[in-house]
Amino acid sequence: MTILVTGADGYVGWPLMLKLAKEFPEERIIGIDNFGRRRWVEEVGADSIIPIATMEERIKRARELGFKNISFVYGDLTDRDFVRTVIRVSKPDVVLHLAAQPSAPYSQINLDKAYYTQKNNVLSTLNLLWALREEDLTKTHFIETTTTGIYGAPNLHIPEGFVEVIDKFGNKDLLPFPNIATSFYHVTKGFDAVNMWLMNLQTGMPCTDVRTSIVYGPDTEETKLDEKLATRFDVDFYFGTLFNRWVAMIIANHPLTVYGSGNQIKPFISLEDACQSLVNIVKEGNDGEYKVYNQLVEYVRIKDLAEELNRAAEEVLGRSPGIEFIPNPRKEKEESEYRFDNSKFMKVLGKPKHRHMADVLPDVLERLKPFEYRINAFKDLFIPKKVIGR
Repeated sequence: MTILVTGADGYVGWPLMLKLAKEFPEERIIGIDNFGRRRWVEEVGADSIIPIATMEERIKRARELGFKNISFVYGDLTDRDFVRTVIRVSKPDVVLHLAAQPSAPYSQINLDKAYYTQKNNVLSTLNLLWALREEDLTKTHFIETTTTGIYGAPNLHIPEGFVEVIDKFGNKDLLPFPNIATSFYHVTKGFDAVNMWLMNLQTGMPCTDVRTSIVYGPDTEETKLDEKLATRFDVDFYFGTLFNRWVAMIIANHPLTVYGSGNQIKPFISLEDACQSLVNIVKEGNDGEYKVYNQLVEYVRIKDLAEELNRAAEEVLGRSPGIEFIPNPRKEKEESEYRFDNSKFMKVLGKPKHRHMADVLPDVLERLKPFEYRINAFKDLFIPKKVIGR
């Protein structure tokens, strides 16, 4: 079996490569990336707080440590000739598509960024799907990490991908949940979801849409083995996920910034559980369906999480940074009681390694302490002044 992983240099992509290599030691694990995430983060003036090795160094060290079945190909997925060649040569049994420009704030900077994000993300997915189709590989299991952001923030219980609709005459049908995303990035993942659904409808290609929530944490079991296996850890406004950025704020003794009222409800999953669940989805397989999983373990109200992390910081460090409510730089509904159905996902994941973010805070603080100087060097990018008009 050959497993192709796109976005192999990314925050989730790299540790996923390692976990796949460990779980499928007799199979070929091939990564693809164009190192876009490194460029985008550098472009906004930031850097990974945990220093990361080059891909060449990563692969070399991984093989020395026993991950002998991984390899890497550099390339741009918007180049359809490149994609077609890779698919033709590798003939993958599974494609795990993680490559994307993943930042909602980055996609909102200006028209150029919105245009780039939509072109990059949508064309990459189309090229992969059509390359599989044109190479007669429609039995290949295509798995993409989209986002729970597709759902927006409706005031209702969100199913795993499909919703029963009843019209005024009593007719009803089960339809894909509509794309009500609130950023130009999230919209791209809605496009991808529809394109996967359509490819499955037309060809029977097994497509699994993993609606990823906010991923947090610095490590997996595999990345802990050696510093050259570390994955990136961003804490800036554009690319740092909420928990990761707040941990850096705690170390820098910077108040945890809460957007607007703080009543927004957000879903989360640890990096370890995110990677393990994707491995489990590969193991589970797909018999030609379009499946949707809501990839989350917990969801919390933002201001409640800020208070909980402050209490945890007080216990660990003897101080807490407090909370600062700032004008919400995002156009989003702040008052909502929505909840997610993740029952199918939890069945695939099994017992989570991490159920509560506050419980892992002591270990994450310990992991990041050696990089306190790097955090302080970039703390002005936690919330750039231009973002909230200061």
